[in-house]
Amino acid sequence: MTAKQIVKLVLTGSLSPVDVVETYLDRAKKLNPKINAFITIAEEHARRSAEELEKRLKKGFPGKLIGVPIAVKDVISTKGIETTCASKILKGYVPPYDATVIRRLKAEGAIIIGKTNMDEFAMGSSTELSAYGPTRNPWNLERVVGGSSGGSGAAVAARMAPIALGSDTGGSIRCPASFCNIVGLKPTYGTVSRYGLISYACSLEQIGPMTVDVNDCALLMEVITGKDCFDSTMIDYKFKWTPREVKGLRMAVPKEFFGEGTDERVANRVWDIIKLLESHGAIYEEISFPLARYVLACYYIIAMSEASSNLARYDGVRYGPPCDLSLPWYDSYSKIRGEGFGIEVKRRIILGCFALSAGYYGRYYLKALKLRTMIRNHVLSILKSFDVIVTPTTPFPPFKIGERVEDPLALYMADVDTVVANLAGVPAISVPAGFIDGLPVGAQFMANHCCEDLLLTVAKCIQDETNFHTKVSKEVRL
Repeated sequence: MTAKQIVKLVLTGSLSPVDVVETYLDRAKKLNPKINAFITIAEEHARRSAEELEKRLKKGFPGKLIGVPIAVKDVISTKGIETTCASKILKGYVPPYDATVIRRLKAEGAIIIGKTNMDEFAMGSSTELSAYGPTRNPWNLERVVGGSSGGSGAAVAARMAPIALGSDTGGSIRCPASFCNIVGLKPTYGTVSRYGLISYACSLEQIGPMTVDVNDCALLMEVITGKDCFDSTMIDYKFKWTPREVKGLRMAVPKEFFGEGTDERVANRVWDIIKLLESHGAIYEEISFPLARYVLACYYIIAMSEASSNLARYDGVRYGPPCDLSLPWYDSYSKIRGEGFGIEVKRRIILGCFALSAGYYGRYYLKALKLRTMIRNHVLSILKSFDVIVTPTTPFPPFKIGERVEDPLALYMADVDTVVANLAGVPAISVPAGFIDGLPVGAQFMANHCCEDLLLTVAKCIQDETNFHTKVSKEVRL
């Protein structure tokens, strides 16, 4: 069922939160051994929450998500539930507080059923770089699920949870959404509180919804948006959505995102979606995005630089395993980080430190910041003439597990279409766009700041005219 259907049946008394939770817990326990979507299945917490909701229902509690199980990426703090960021260095860490988004979900009656797998510290595009092993794609168990919110994407695609939360630093919600045939939305920077999100690159990352259909995406956005005094980067914005027609919608189609490096079959699926929208009265125009070849380098320099700063706290004093008092502090520090961090995290910390070092700061980091401003201004100038920018979500279908993980540059290419939205701070959505040899493909739409309602209107039109979102892989049928 969708989240909206569950809420309706719970409020009418046709379903109880306890029955809903037991159904999803049973499915998660049966499927997780072969998919590895969850690091932690929070059985006791979920059952206790469901029982509490039963009592609140008798008092007339009208939560927007009452009785709805939700999977939460393991980078978001959950009080009383282990939060590891898929890293050895945080194994056993149980946060003493809930992230703001978690508090808001609980206030509306949502039930956390588990913490999902991810690339360690959200650094990756395939969910292979986890200390807990790779997550497998529900559509083909030999393929990657996308990253870094791959566990959340797989959990929703396999119907182990009706909705999930991910975080998106350079495409980490949209890439798994594309690879898993679900809807994934990266909200405008500053519209969803990052308080309780374990930091990777603060100026880029954003928490967002991952759902089976567009209506659930809108419902989850209603709950998690809104100003928060604990996050100074937030704007005063509360999401509301009223579906409307797409007639007259102006679409910009950047040629650079459909050319070299993009699988022709993926481009054709996205063009099918563009033509579908055109049949409903939307108009499109092919444009040039000359800065496209610089976006990946710009993104990774900024992201790695911020990561090198944010991850300095894992030193055995503030976070991480206790330091070895028998060793000099620098040897203990090196040992803890050397054993606790995976290879990709180490790579990004080292490259970030290099970009910020004396003599190279101006050549790399400062230049990347200037380029980011140019990219942002170019995106906003396009959105003055057009309502949305359309691209593939990823340039290729899901690749085989192990195929790219040994070549970081090949892995980074999965983000080439998505990082633009993070650099510009604008919202972007990935919508199911069909299949290639049984593997899902996503279409990406970007809009101006705080225009999530427009993105969902476009997504709703596509959803109403296709049945992609209703399909479930044979691999996960019990």
